Amino acid sequence: MKYLVLDLELTGPDVGYHDIIQIGAVLCDAHWNEQSHFLSNVYPENPEAFSRRSEEVHGLSIYDLEDAPERYEVLEAFERWVRQTLGRNEYASLKDVLLCGQGILTDVNFLKWAFEEENIEWPFSYKVLDLMSFSFLMYKILKNNGKKVPKSHSLDAVAGMFALSRDTEEHNALEDARITAACFKAYWEIADQLKLHED
Repeated sequence: MKYLVLDLELTGPDVGYHDIIQIGAVLCDAHWNEQSHFLSNVYPENPEAFSRRSEEVHGLSIYDLEDAPERYEVLEAFERWVRQTLGRNEYASLKDVLLCGQGILTDVNFLKWAFEEENIEWPFSYKVLDLMSFSFLMYKILKNNGKKVPKSHSLDAVAGMFALSRDTEEHNALEDARITAACFKAYWEIADQLKLHED
């Protein structure tokens, strides 16, 4: 199993109106070890939709993106990076690559819509692993074993539980993807220690 841990920075929350302005990803092996990484800014298709709130989150202004590549260039480069890392040609399937992230369904919806808008065939499966959803289960397991867990299921909260944090307060898609992968790896290490006891 290969894990593609993905994070997007956006101009806002609405697919079809707001845009992807940064794609960050790490491709991990079955043990969540990073094999390669990807990061690119993206020039927005709808610059008028650039929201002040999103700029506060990622720190990217429209002026920072003036020299960024167009969306279709980034999507093609992103897929090419995945294929090259896996050693697969353009005709080989990527359906066995599991898309992972924090709130991954939002990112997949934005990414899939962008692929469709550029008339590029969606190369991935629809199997996803969401850190937020997974944390609901893991928090319960940890609490049942006498461990303290955060009140929130945000990336910052989960990462803090494992002594992980961003270098700055602003979100960077690659840094967030790496932190997310590290959280999954920490959860896997906990899961490896769990045993079911029969009554």
